[in-house]
Amino acid sequence: MRVAATDKAEAEKILQIKRAEGEAESKYLSGLGIARQRQAIVDGLRDSVIGFSENVPGTSAKDVMDMVLVTQYFDTMKEIGAASKSSAIFIPHGPGAVRDVASQIREGLLQANNAH
Repeated sequence: MRVAATDKAEAEKILQIKRAEGEAESKYLSGLGIARQRQAIVDGLRDSVIGFSENVPGTSAKDVMDMVLVTQYFDTMKEIGAASKSSAIFIPHGPGAVRDVASQIREGLLQANNAH
C-alpha cells in the first residue's frame, strides 16, 4: 500500500509538472504571437505614414500618426459602445481630450523606447 501511495504521489507530481510546462509553453507562444502582431501593426503604420506623406504634400509623419491615433480612438469608442455587455466607462471626450490622448500615447511610446 505504501509503495502504491508513493507511486501515485509521484505520478501526480509528474502530471503537475507537465501541466505547468504546457502552460509555460502556451504563454511563451502567445507572447510570440502578440509580438508578431505588434510588429505587423508597426509595419502597416509605417507604410501608411510613408504613403500618406508622399500623396499629401505638406504633411509630416507626426500629422499622419496623430490622424491614425484619433481614428483608433474613435474606433475604440465605437467598439465600447457597440458591446452589448460593456460596463460604464468614463473617458474624457472632446477636441482637447483627443489631443491629450494622442500626446499621452506618444509620450508613452517615447518613454518605452528610451527604456530599452
